[in-house]
Amino acid sequence: MSDALTTPTGLESQYATQLAADLERNATEQERIGTEVQSLQEQLRALQHDRELLLKMQQLLDNGAVGSVRKAEAARARVPAPREPAPRTKRTVRKKAAAAVKAKPQPKPKPSEGPTLIELVRTHLGQQSEPRSAAEVTTALTQGHPERTIKTTVVRTTLEKLVAKGQAQRTRQKNSVFYSTPDTTEQAEKSDDGAAAAEKPESKD
Repeated sequence: MSDALTTPTGLESQYATQLAADLERNATEQERIGTEVQSLQEQLRALQHDRELLLKMQQLLDNGAVGSVRKAEAARARVPAPREPAPRTKRTVRKKAAAAVKAKPQPKPKPSEGPTLIELVRTHLGQQSEPRSAAEVTTALTQGHPERTIKTTVVRTTLEKLVAKGQAQRTRQKNSVFYSTPDTTEQAEKSDDGAAAAEKPESKD
């Protein structure tokens, strides 16, 4: 009889297992909630700390604004009233005008420009007794005017312009082109004719 009472039945074993599981679940839940509470408390402390800092900053800003207003009022009180400008006299106006004229930089006079390239080329051809090539004219002008930059292509173009205007003549000898003034060409032709006549033998009667 006593053995029957002390031996646990299947129902009691089931209750014991359920109670153990509930106890474990309760402990786990307490641990989870405790962790959340601790985290919330830390967040609360951080928020409280931030609030204290914000309140201090606000107080400093308020004090600074009030101080700036007071300083501005004090400075305004110390500044005297502006004086009325004295009327300008004619002498003052004249002095200022003269000073402005002196201060204004005067334009530098431009250096006197020499003869143009076409004038140099025409003059050089007129001084020659024989036709000259563009390279020869360029060399002579460069030596006579070292301060100027003279190129053969530009000289050739200038010579062709003189030819177009009738102020120069172009002659071709083999593969070279020579230029001269009309007077020089006529003199060269006359000298050639005279030389030919001198070389012609006299006819015998």
